[in-house]
Amino acid sequence: MPRPIPRHQVVPLPDDQVSFQIDGRERLRWHFGARYPRPFFYPLIGPSGTPLTRMGHPGDAGHDHHRSIWFAHHQVAGHDFWSDNSKTHIRQKRWLAYQDGDAEAAMAVLTGWYAANGQELIEQELIAAVSNGDDKRLTLPGETLVELQSTFRPTRPPIELGKTNFGFLAVRVAKNIAAYFGGGQISDSEGRQGEPAIFGRAAAWMDYSGPVPGDRTASGGRTEGVTYFDHPANPGHPVHWHVREDGWMGAAVCLDAARTIRREEPLVLRYLLHAHAGPLDPKRAARVASDFAHRPGYRVGRSKIKHVGFEISRVGP
Repeated sequence: MPRPIPRHQVVPLPDDQVSFQIDGRERLRWHFGARYPRPFFYPLIGPSGTPLTRMGHPGDAGHDHHRSIWFAHHQVAGHDFWSDNSKTHIRQKRWLAYQDGDAEAAMAVLTGWYAANGQELIEQELIAAVSNGDDKRLTLPGETLVELQSTFRPTRPPIELGKTNFGFLAVRVAKNIAAYFGGGQISDSEGRQGEPAIFGRAAAWMDYSGPVPGDRTASGGRTEGVTYFDHPANPGHPVHWHVREDGWMGAAVCLDAARTIRREEPLVLRYLLHAHAGPLDPKRAARVASDFAHRPGYRVGRSKIKHVGFEISRVGP
């Protein structure tokens, strides 16, 4: 008897790419080819069908390491994993699970963070889950939720993550959404707006919203954006943010101080990205934040299902 087709699917593609799809429409794509210094997600598709993220800086080739949505850090035991100027690199070592479902599509992979001499310093277990949400109080038709959970384990004795603005998860928004290059606005959970008011400040979430291409209306056009949520279980929550009017935002885990991680005490970071329709609705963002805060994290374990090696499940009920 034919199996029903899940609404949410993870679809492996040629050239080291993975597509996350809802009802056959791509919402997000993962790139892990070795020709890049580190893996990244591009594009994150907005409700209107246009990308809300961008590859690179609109006006500075020195920022080509800004690849849409990516993980990096400027100081890992003294090694620079942020810029493209060093010979460090991050490589996907293997995928553990591709999991379709009616509620979400999820992927689990292992990446290695390698110094210039080839020594692996950190292993990152990344779980990425994509859904459109089932609660109309939280998401509207065509919107996308991207939940990202990373576990960073040193492969040798304790490793210091140095004090820096840069790391771990960064988002480069589309040019039209950027405050400087487009018509966008940066806002945070504390009601502040604009880079001068927000840079380096603590907040539970950050939002970048602005005009997107499409049919213009009497109100002047269509607006969409990305809200970036920091989970309360993350160390230092609410995190301090590195944000710029030129179109990027990042939760700066080590902005105030260095952190030391150990294999027996790995660093676990959970984030949520909401690709939303319309301008920022602070009340709706607060509801999404509350829902995310109460949602159990993920785990990867051996599956009891025939022909399936690993499976992804929630830690709690």
